[in-house]
Amino acid sequence: MAKTVFYSFHYSNDVHRVQLIKHMGALEGQPILNSQDWEAVRQRGDQAIQNWIDNQMKWKKAVIVLIGRQTAGRKWVKYEIEKAWSNNKPLLGVYIHGLASLDDGPDRKGESPFNKSLQIPVFDPTIKDFYGNIDTKATHRKLAANLENWSSRGAIRR
Repeated sequence: MAKTVFYSFHYSNDVHRVQLIKHMGALEGQPILNSQDWEAVRQRGDQAIQNWIDNQMKWKKAVIVLIGRQTAGRKWVKYEIEKAWSNNKPLLGVYIHGLASLDDGPDRKGESPFNKSLQIPVFDPTIKDFYGNIDTKATHRKLAANLENWSSRGAIRR
C-alpha cells in the first residue's frame, strides 16, 4: 500500500476538505500549505510552483487527485497528473464533494480530471441518506475506512 502520497487538489475550493483527509491519518501526504505560505510560493511565479510540486512529489509512492467541484480544469492539477503519469507513479482519484467544508456543507460533484482512455480508477465515498441528501459524517467514515486500501489501486503508465 502507498503509505506516502501526494495529494493533488484545487487549493482555494477544497483545502478545508483536504485538511479533514490529512487528519484522518490513514496516509502521509505532503505538507498542506496555509494560505500565506501558498501565496508566498505562488507570488514567486510558475517555476516556483512547479519546483514545489516536483520536490513534494519526488519521494511519494502514489498520487491521489482529490476531486472537488472545480478540480478538473485547474492548471496545476493537470500538471500534477501529467507529472505522476510520466514518472510512473500510481495515480487515482477520490471524490471529496461529500465532505463538509468549513465554509459550508457538501458541494456539487465535479467532473473527473482524467482522460478516459487512461483508465485511472476513481473512487467515490459519498453516502446519501434516505432523502437523497449527502451524509457528510457517513461519507467521512467511509473515506477514512477505505483511503489506505484505495491508495494501492492506482494506475501506472504502461
